[in-house]
Amino acid sequence: MNIIAKDKLKKYFSIWPKTLLVVALILMCTTITILNLRKTITVVIDGKENQITTLAKNLNKILEDYAIVVGEKDKISMTLDSEVKDGDVIYISKAVEIEVSVDGKNLTVSSAEPTVKDLLAVENITLNGEDKIVPSVEKPLENGMKIQITRVKREVVNEVQQIAFETEVRKSDEMVEGTQNVVQEGAAGEKAITTEVVYEDGKEVNRKVVEEKVQKDPIKKIVDIGTLGVLRPSRGGGEVLYTEMKVFSSTAYTADRGDASDRTATGTRCRRDPNGYSTVAVDPRVIPLGTKLYIEGYGYAIAEDTGGAIKGNILDLYFNTYSEMMNWGRRKINVYILK
Repeated sequence: MNIIAKDKLKKYFSIWPKTLLVVALILMCTTITILNLRKTITVVIDGKENQITTLAKNLNKILEDYAIVVGEKDKISMTLDSEVKDGDVIYISKAVEIEVSVDGKNLTVSSAEPTVKDLLAVENITLNGEDKIVPSVEKPLENGMKIQITRVKREVVNEVQQIAFETEVRKSDEMVEGTQNVVQEGAAGEKAITTEVVYEDGKEVNRKVVEEKVQKDPIKKIVDIGTLGVLRPSRGGGEVLYTEMKVFSSTAYTADRGDASDRTATGTRCRRDPNGYSTVAVDPRVIPLGTKLYIEGYGYAIAEDTGGAIKGNILDLYFNTYSEMMNWGRRKINVYILK
């Protein structure tokens, strides 16, 4: 080997250690750099942890690399353009489908909010004081959940109602039966009524009167109804008014033969007057003395005599002659008590 070749070999082997050193240094620096760039983060999706080791620092890029899609309504604890650091924990809540029935509409809403209350706030759905909601606002959201909101409205209604008047019917023995006279006209009263009405989704579900106040009392109507009967005697004399008709047993008596006194218990003289009032004997407990009567088949009479055998519904009719008395005998008669 010549001297030149020896010099070249000597020079080559003298450079080699240096080259190895440089390469080792580069590798070491690269390794340190990679180690410094590598980071481990935790992505928690709906409570499920996923550990990710990455060299990327942009959160959006990291999620794309691991096929983690963040939807428009999903919630994430860091913005997608954030730079992550080793040990970071990112929370992602995936939106679920919720059906909300409110104000006559059925809404399908995607939401990643934790509770019903939070969902309503985000969707600008307000609850009024007495509105009903199922489930409760504290209920955690679940996929497929149905939320029913019932609008409750209370309304106070003030109105004036009439109070019907009563009618008082009075029997009058001063008027003919079948006739009537309005003594006082009736008039309806008025009362103010305050009612509370409850509506659910516009439909009335309850009505309650909370106050009633009479503003004007009704005036009672008063009507007199006649009770007097009208008798039209077959032998003329026009119409005769009577207060009552009774059926009596009748007998007859006379002073024609001197068997009886011709004086009555009231001191009058016994008489039979077919064209006027005749004497009859009565039980004063049944027909008071002095009462005027009309007796069918006999005529007008006055109760002005009594007799020991005249008890209860029995009349003893006076006749002028013995033969008339015998002809009458004993019979049932209709007796009209005259007005």
